[in-house]
Amino acid sequence: QVQLVESGGGMVQAGGSLRLSCTVSGLAFSLYSLAWFRQAPGKEREFAAAITRGGDSTYYADAVKGRFTISRDNAESTVCLQMNSLTPEDTAVYLCGASFLRPGWAPDRASEYDYWGQGTQVTVSS
Repeated sequence: QVQLVESGGGMVQAGGSLRLSCTVSGLAFSLYSLAWFRQAPGKEREFAAAITRGGDSTYYADAVKGRFTISRDNAESTVCLQMNSLTPEDTAVYLCGASFLRPGWAPDRASEYDYWGQGTQVTVSS
């Protein structure tokens, strides 16, 4: 049974930081690219960051570039998202996704991901 479990969300003031973690089980972790998406109430799921299987390439949405950092630990089957300089616009449920290797992978498309976690709430107050 595949499970992706996010943690680390919470409430923080604007300008603060949070570190999200996603622990993955039930699949060959090193064969999957991973990503963080976010979804605010009434909005579509939005790409935030992605990382390739070996961690050699990372991708970021323009909205988070320079503030968020994605990383992975293949030995621990975890992927993390360090979020700095948070703003109220970052308020959302953050979900991690796992994408099995495939040709022409588009990291920013939610449809590319095979498995999802339930998400963790991040709330940034002004």
